[in-house]
Formats: sequence, structure tokens, C-alpha cells
Amino acid sequence: MKTIKIGVMPENKFRQYMLDIAAGRTIPKRGSPKIWFHSMKSLAEVLSDNNRALLKIIADEEPETIKELAKISGRQPSNLGRTLKTFEHYGFIKMEKKARTKKPIAKAIDFDIMLTA
Repeated sequence: MKTIKIGVMPENKFRQYMLDIAAGRTIPKRGSPKIWFHSMKSLAEVLSDNNRALLKIIADEEPETIKELAKISGRQPSNLGRTLKTFEHYGFIKMEKKARTKKPIAKAIDFDIMLTA
């Protein structure tokens, strides 16, 4: 399983960073984060203790369905749906379609976080 690099940069600086890349004034360094958050608060909401524990359950237990994951984790399926959608958006998991169900598959449980002031 890979380690995902995450960056935290204030929104105004991030906008300028993206404009500089688009204009060719900045070339992202090899290994630069591909996932960015605008604040530690927003990062902490996505990678809370409970959510990191959920990622670990997905990686270790390899549940076949969201319903099975709900049973293992003790979380409600509706709550899991939102969290899994967020995880999928950031590339932490992938959802594999199987007949009428979806199987969550962990892509990463380790994160390298880079802070930019």
C-alpha cells in the first residue's frame, strides 16, 4: 500500500501556486503533494481519528460490502456512505462494483503531510 502525500496551504497561496504552475513560472517538484487542503482543520475533519481507524479496518478486514463494513466498524451505513465518498474523492480508497453492492478497497493508510505557511 502506498503513502499519500498531502499538502496544507492557505487558499490564497494555493491559488497563486496553481496560477504560477499554469503560467509556467513554477514547476512542481518531484514528489510534491497531489492532494491539497486549505487548512489543518479541513484536513483533520477528513483524517480524524475515527476516519483513520475506518481506513485501517478497510485495509485489514477487507469487507466485501458497505453493509459488512458497517457491522465491523459499528457505524451506520448512511454515515459510512458519506465518509467513503469523501475517501474515494481524495483517492484513499476505491469502490469496486460487485453485482448490486460496492466493495471498499483501501489504497492508502499512511500519509506524508507537508505544511506551507
